Amino acid sequence: MKIVIDAMGGDNAPSVTVEGAIEAVKSYDVNIILTGNQPMIENELAKYDYPREKIEIIHCSEQITNEDKPVISIRKKKDSSMVVGLKLVKENKADAIISAGNTGALLAGGLLLLGRIKGIDRPALAPVYPTTKGISVLIDGGANADCKPRNFLEFGVMGSIYAEKVIGIKKPKVCTVNIGIEEEKGSDVVKAAHNLCKDASFNFKGNVEARDIPSGYADVILCDGFTGNVILKLTEGLASSIFGLLKEEFVKNTFRKIGALLLKSGLRDFKKRFDYTEYGGAPFLGVNGVLIKAHGSSDGKAIKNAVRQAIKFVDNNIIEDITTEITSLGVDTLE
Repeated sequence: MKIVIDAMGGDNAPSVTVEGAIEAVKSYDVNIILTGNQPMIENELAKYDYPREKIEIIHCSEQITNEDKPVISIRKKKDSSMVVGLKLVKENKADAIISAGNTGALLAGGLLLLGRIKGIDRPALAPVYPTTKGISVLIDGGANADCKPRNFLEFGVMGSIYAEKVIGIKKPKVCTVNIGIEEEKGSDVVKAAHNLCKDASFNFKGNVEARDIPSGYADVILCDGFTGNVILKLTEGLASSIFGLLKEEFVKNTFRKIGALLLKSGLRDFKKRFDYTEYGGAPFLGVNGVLIKAHGSSDGKAIKNAVRQAIKFVDNNIIEDITTEITSLGVDTLE
C-alpha cells in the first residue's frame, strides 16, 4: 500500500510530516510518498534512522498556504505538494492522501481532481467527536454550510459505514442534531431530512439535542457543516477553558499541588480522551478517493495516526461500500 503525505501542509511542516511518515513506516506495512520541497524533506529525513526503501520523495516547486484561495490555488499551483499528491491518488499511483494544509484547498482539490462518488451530491468532512462512551463521528464537520434533506441521508450512509468499518462501532446509532428530540421540531430542512432517514437502511434513532452529544447518545451525528463546525469549535474551546481553569486551581497552594500530583495519571488519561492526535484526522467522505484532512497543528503522532486511519479506510473498501449503498438507495432521484 502507498500513501501520499503532503509534506508541506500544516503549521509545522515538513518536520512533523516527516516525523509522522517515519513512525508510520516503522509501525505499519506501508510505503510513504512525501510530496514537497525535496531539499527541505531530505534535511529532515537525515535526522532519523529508518527503512529508506519505504519512503519516496517527489519534489514540488510550489506550496499552497493557508492564505491562498482554495479553488484558485488548486487550479494555478499545479506543482504544489497538495495538487501533486491528489493527482497521484487520481492516477492510482497511491491509495490515499493525507494533508494538514489549507482545508478549503484540500476539499476543493478533492472535488476537482478526484470527483464525487456516483450518487453523492455533497461530500462531507467526518471528524471524530470524543464522548463519555468513547468517540462518535460528526458529519458534516464544515464542508457544506447549507444542506438539502438528501444530503443528510447521504451523510447517514457514509457516516455509518465509516463508523462501523474504520472506527469499529457495531451497528452505529445515527441521529440528526436538532433543538428537540420530537420529530416535528426543527427547520423544514431538518424535518424533511428526518423523514428520509427514518426509512433508510442505517440505524436511525431520530433527533439528538446538542447537550446530549457529549454523552455518546449518537454514534453518528448528522448536521449541516455550519452547525457541525460550531459544535466542534465550541467543544474545543470549552475543553481548553476547563483544562486551563483546573490548572489554575491546582497551583493555588501547596495542598492543591500535592492533590494534583496524586491525580496526575488520571488527569493525563482524561486529557488523552480529548486529544485529536489520537485519531489522526477527518476523512472527506463522498469523494472518489481516500482523502484524510489532518489538523493544521498536527504533530508527528497525529500524522502517524492519520496513516493508520488511511490504511483502515483502504483495507475495508469504504469507497466501494459507500458506492454500493448509495446506489441501492436510489439517492439520485431525491431532491
